[in-house]
Amino acid sequence: MANLAVLEQAIANDDVARRPRGRAGTEKVILAAAKGLLAEAGFQGFGINAIARRAGCDKQLIYRYFGGLDGLIEAIGADLSSWVGDNIPEDTGGMFLLTYGDLMERLALLFLEALRADPLMCRIVVWEVAESSETVRRLSDARNKALADWLNRMRGSLSAPKGVDVNAVNAVVIAAIQHLVLSAVTSGQFAGQPLKSKKDWEKVEAALKRVVRAVYG
Repeated sequence: MANLAVLEQAIANDDVARRPRGRAGTEKVILAAAKGLLAEAGFQGFGINAIARRAGCDKQLIYRYFGGLDGLIEAIGADLSSWVGDNIPEDTGGMFLLTYGDLMERLALLFLEALRADPLMCRIVVWEVAESSETVRRLSDARNKALADWLNRMRGSLSAPKGVDVNAVNAVVIAAIQHLVLSAVTSGQFAGQPLKSKKDWEKVEAALKRVVRAVYG
């Protein structure tokens, strides 16, 4: 596996070196390099020099095309603005959405699956928690708005039970999903619950369903 990873990286580096340049092409290469670096190294290893090395370009081009690191982060945010639409389909998956609880259960399970499959988004979530800045906040706001928009489009005439603070409950559910996924990456468990095997995650999914149903019926 390690040798395969090295080979894949060498092929990717060679592909970057042979890719036609020009502003549009170079911007794409830089953006792809930045996203790849962020997914692998996290925000602590995310810097102009490291991105330039990975992209195979002069770091001055990052300043010229993106205005520096903040501009590049904004570009990543714009590129990821469609993440919810790309990863959380607007279909019922064969499930009859008869209640708001049905809908929220569907969203919770889809979000869990999408986040587990996306190392870059996991890194961005870590970044949001670890650093308070306007740029990082915009990344978080864009994803949260997309999730809310998905819920509103899918909801139709469904409504939550009276007396339930929907925003607070849904925030707790989403936060729990994010923390469990990040804990799986860092330690493989949380609060004594293993987060490694398929069976482990089936238990998490069952628990999510019970929590959602306990609130929404």
